[in-house]
Amino acid sequence: MNLFVFKSLEQLLKTCFIATSLLVVSLCVVIGLLLHWTVVNIAITNAGVAVILWLLFSYIYRRTIVAFKRASMQLESVRNGDYCQYARPAFSAGKVIEFHQDLQSLSAHFHLLKSRYDQHVFLVYRLIEQLDSPILVFDQHPQLTYANDAFNELFPQPWQIFRNASPRLLGLEFVDNHWRFKEKHRDSKWHIRHSEFIDQKRTHQLLVFVNIESALRQSQLSAWQQLIRVLGHEIHNSLTPISALAQGLSLKAQGDREKQALTVITERCQHLQDFVSRYASITKPFNLNCQMLLIANLAKRIQGLLKDIPLEITMKAQHFWADPAFIEQVLINVIKNADEASEREKTIKLIFSESANRSLIEVVDSGHGFANMDNLFVPLYSTKQNGQGIGLSFCRNIIEHHKGTIKLVNNTNAPGVTVSISLPLMVP
Repeated sequence: MNLFVFKSLEQLLKTCFIATSLLVVSLCVVIGLLLHWTVVNIAITNAGVAVILWLLFSYIYRRTIVAFKRASMQLESVRNGDYCQYARPAFSAGKVIEFHQDLQSLSAHFHLLKSRYDQHVFLVYRLIEQLDSPILVFDQHPQLTYANDAFNELFPQPWQIFRNASPRLLGLEFVDNHWRFKEKHRDSKWHIRHSEFIDQKRTHQLLVFVNIESALRQSQLSAWQQLIRVLGHEIHNSLTPISALAQGLSLKAQGDREKQALTVITERCQHLQDFVSRYASITKPFNLNCQMLLIANLAKRIQGLLKDIPLEITMKAQHFWADPAFIEQVLINVIKNADEASEREKTIKLIFSESANRSLIEVVDSGHGFANMDNLFVPLYSTKQNGQGIGLSFCRNIIEHHKGTIKLVNNTNAPGVTVSISLPLMVP
């Protein structure tokens, strides 16, 4: 049984040629003997027959192998991701043409799948561009191949400057199957999630940076919203009948002392209701009407509204993108805080500039600074004797709705505090 098992098509064709040749030559010898041919005639006849058989076999062998080679060329193109190359069939009909048609159908199917995959990859990159969280893509080397605009939150330069940079150059390391920053203060702020995907037959690392502080702040904000809603509801329900009762009694009171006491009660009830309403405004969402603002016009308006505050305005940029009403309110609050913290007749510096595709606004005072920077943005917390803890929380809420950040730092080379407001050049 094993005698008829062939390992290759070439072996089968050669065996068939040898067997056919032996059979034909044997028949020629038998015929020659029956016809009483001479040995020379028999030899010449066999030689001629052998040549004809060899030419016939060579033709069949060549056409058969060529048919497979052309099919192999098309398969090689498919393997290399080129689905538009089609090999010309060696025959125009039969099983060979059917086989080539199947190959073309397979190539067309792979081409369709590749087109859909390319569309998916394109959509993934477009989605990455729209996300607010920083996202970095590293290839198999690994080197940085792509990042979105939120890269500015990690580094103060466009990501293109760091193209082909290694994770180590960016201060990242892979430890215990997790990515993290080498610097502890940055690692405590950012949680890094990673996954792998394949593009152009290469494995890429996708790193998503989640701002832990922002998530924690959102959780705190939700807690404050709930607390303020509960307190506001209870205070309003309690103050409304008290205020109505005090107003009614004041109309019936005979003595001035009683009227004055009831008037104070009414005024304090109204004050507490206004107080609760103001705190409720901290956590309300805003409908921004952002537009391109000329810094010169805004600076002129700020100076007109704060005539009693000495301002030194430096304009290193011409415009920035923001809601005019809300950003004006933020600057007024911050400048008033700076003026209250500074010594009398000390100039407050207001600086407008641009850096790393972001607009930067700085307010610098000459006060004593802050001993505790952690609670400055906590609602109800204030360093002022009569402060209510609304201003900075309100300002941060507005700036974060602009997709920006606000930071307060004590000056290093001089007394006072610098308030830094960073805004995108244009909010999407």
